[in-house]
Amino acid sequence: MSTVRDSVLTRGARGLGALVCLLLALLSAGWIIRDLTIAQHGADVWWSWLGETSRPREFTAWATSALDPLLVLGALLAAVTALRTTVPSSVVTGALLSLATATALLRTPLVWMLGAGWLQGLDSGLTARARLTALTQLALAVALIVVSAAGRRPHGPAGHGARGLPEPASSAYGVVRAVPQGVAPGAPGRPFKGPAVTVAVLLGAAGLAVTCWEIRWWEQLGGDIYGKGLLGDASVFRALLQPPVHWQALALALSALAAAAAALRRAAWARPAALTAASLLSVHGAVALVFVLRTGELGRLAALPVRAQLEVGTAAFGAAAGLAAVIAAGRPGVPAAAPDADEVLAYGAAPGEARPPHAPPPPSTLPPGW
Repeated sequence: MSTVRDSVLTRGARGLGALVCLLLALLSAGWIIRDLTIAQHGADVWWSWLGETSRPREFTAWATSALDPLLVLGALLAAVTALRTTVPSSVVTGALLSLATATALLRTPLVWMLGAGWLQGLDSGLTARARLTALTQLALAVALIVVSAAGRRPHGPAGHGARGLPEPASSAYGVVRAVPQGVAPGAPGRPFKGPAVTVAVLLGAAGLAVTCWEIRWWEQLGGDIYGKGLLGDASVFRALLQPPVHWQALALALSALAAAAAALRRAAWARPAALTAASLLSVHGAVALVFVLRTGELGRLAALPVRAQLEVGTAAFGAAAGLAAVIAAGRPGVPAAAPDADEVLAYGAAPGEARPPHAPPPPSTLPPGW
C-alpha cells in the first residue's frame, strides 16, 4: 500500500483560489481592452507588444505588454484547475503559487515606477489607476499564497471513511488494505522521471543563457545605466504595466531556474511551475524573434556582428526550449490511486476464513468480547 501522507486543499480554499484567479484575469483583461479602445487599428496593440515605442496619443501610453495576455490565460487556467475536483491538491497548490509568483515578479517594480517623476508627461489619473491595479494584483497574489497555505488539511488514514470506503466488520480480527497494482510511487501529480529531466534541462539551459546575457549587459553598460533598465527609467519605459527590460529578463530567468530545480526534485508542484515559467520564457523569446524579423535583421543574419547573431540565437533557443518544456510539463503526472485500490480486507470473522496477502497471522486466543 502507499505510504504517502499528503495534505489536501479544501473545497472552500479551491473556490476562493479560483475567485482570486478570476479577479487577476479581469484586471489584466480590462487594460488589454483599454489598449484596443484607444488604438486606431487593432494591429497597433500587437505591434506595441512586439517592441514598437510610438505612443497611441498625446499624454497617454500603452498599458500592456505581450506577457499580459499570457497572465490572463494563466489565471483562467489556474481557476479551472482549482475548481476541478479530480485534479490533485498538490497540482492545484502549485498552479496557484506559480500564478502568484509570476504576478509578484512582474508587478512589483510598477509600485515605484508609476509614481516616479519622469512620468509627469502622462495623464496623472491614468498612471494612478495603473498603479492601483498593480497594488491590487500584488495583494491578490498574497491572497493566493495565504489560501494555498491556510486551506490545506492533513490527509491520513482518517480520510478513508470520508471517501466512502467500506469499514470493516467489528467482529473481524485484522484490517489491511490491498496493494494497488500499476500505481507509481509518489504524490499524485508528481512528474515522471523522463519529462522531469527534459523540463529541467531545457529550462535550466534557457535560464542560464538569459542570466549570462544579463551579466554581459551589466558589464558593458555599467552599474548606473544597467540599474535604470533594472529599476525603471524614462529611457526604458514602454508600457504602464510592463516591468523594466532587465527586471523582466531576470524575473523570467529566476522563474525558469526555480522550475528546473523543482523538476529535478520531481516535486509535486513542479509541473504547474514549469508550465508557467516555460510559457513566459517562450513568449519572451518569440517576441524578440518577431521584432528581429520585422526589422529585417533575420534576413541578413549572416552579415550581422557575432554578438547580434548570438542574441538572435538566444532568443530562438529560449522560444523553442520554452515551447518544448510546455509540452513536456503538460504530460500527465503520477495518477492518484483509484478508490478501489485501497479496498479494505478483514479476516477472522468466520472459521477457516482465508488470510489476505500482507496480513499478520491471527492470535491463538481472541481477546475477550471479540
